[in-house]
Amino acid sequence: MSTPSPAPDVEGLLRDLAPRVLGALVRRNGRFEDCEDAVQEAVLAATTRWPAEGVPGNPRGWLTTVAARRLIDQARSDLARREREAATAAEVGPGEVPDTDDTLLLLFLCSHPTLTPASQTALTLRAVGGLTTAEIAGAFLVPEATMAARISRAKQRVRAAGSTFGAPEGPELQERLPVVLHVLYLIFNEGYTASSGDRLDRPDLAHEAIRLTRAVHTQLPEDGEVTGLLALMLLTEARRPARTTASGDLVPLAEQDRTTWDRTLIEEGTALVRTALAGPALGPYLLQAAIAATHADAAKAEETNWAQVHALYLILERIAPNPMVTLNRAIALAETEGPEAGLTLLATLDGDDRMARHHRLLSVRAHLLERAGDTQGAYDHYRRAAKATASLAEQRYLQARAARLSGGTSGGTDGPGRRG
Repeated sequence: MSTPSPAPDVEGLLRDLAPRVLGALVRRNGRFEDCEDAVQEAVLAATTRWPAEGVPGNPRGWLTTVAARRLIDQARSDLARREREAATAAEVGPGEVPDTDDTLLLLFLCSHPTLTPASQTALTLRAVGGLTTAEIAGAFLVPEATMAARISRAKQRVRAAGSTFGAPEGPELQERLPVVLHVLYLIFNEGYTASSGDRLDRPDLAHEAIRLTRAVHTQLPEDGEVTGLLALMLLTEARRPARTTASGDLVPLAEQDRTTWDRTLIEEGTALVRTALAGPALGPYLLQAAIAATHADAAKAEETNWAQVHALYLILERIAPNPMVTLNRAIALAETEGPEAGLTLLATLDGDDRMARHHRLLSVRAHLLERAGDTQGAYDHYRRAAKATASLAEQRYLQARAARLSGGTSGGTDGPGRRG
């Protein structure tokens, strides 16, 4: 018998409460893997019962009690632990759940430095995001068994490392927070532009990344990079309504109908950027958010302040060197000084192994060659870029660009490198 799907309001409530309940149990028990399994079973029970019986008056206490009972059942198989588990369960009755949010602590735990980035992302989505193993596997186009094994290994590594459930302090906080933010950044990017598959994006992943980043920002509102990352996500997510056609084909930034951009998200993101820019330091996420805000300021693509965009990329390149930053700076440079200048900058990336045969380098070069009048060169690079990406939506777009050039026409100043 299949488990009924929860109503949307129940699903959202469970997704919000699960990490808080997990945090409360881990704080008391210190056994992340057992607690995570117990919470998942409690969530499954709620998914089955709440739509039929109604949401209890204290839903967090209900989940905590059910999960704690599951821990007691586990403890009964180990007599040496039974008294400690029973005492723990007694502390977390439905009327005695501490009103604390341990989301940030869970994010630190899931971003443990012994884990690979892929495992950090998967564990974060499972334990903090509340996604099922099947949902995570579907998002990354791997079999459910493969993802289950990855998550299991991640939990075992965390346990083997003897990680304590507590907030890092001082230097450790400064070392671990960037890892947390990077995991959230990766989740958002995969949701905004899927690395493979027939869909351009995965809105559920992007929305989850925003939700979790909001939770971090709530607890660290003065951190400029946390604020910058949230702003970047909001300003980027605002473009989603204009990114694809009705049939799901990609629409580049220069061709998007900006009247459909979400102005509420833009206003919130822009306000966050202004607040963070008044702080003591400029970090990579904040600079990227400032670039996104500059694009959002332009009612039309041709009104974009490309000189400001290029200046911000130049600063970003200096404080956080990265080939993708250089690639994006080349696009901005081409807008201010012409396509030849952009192509010259792109040439500096040819020896970078990280960019070898990368479809974005190929597609940006194709765009700039097209603008420079090299139709054959642009055609060849569009074709190569289409073969290099696993995203079917991007493949269709790049193939269409090549097909247009094969007919002997050339024009337009929009570019696939400027991902919507």
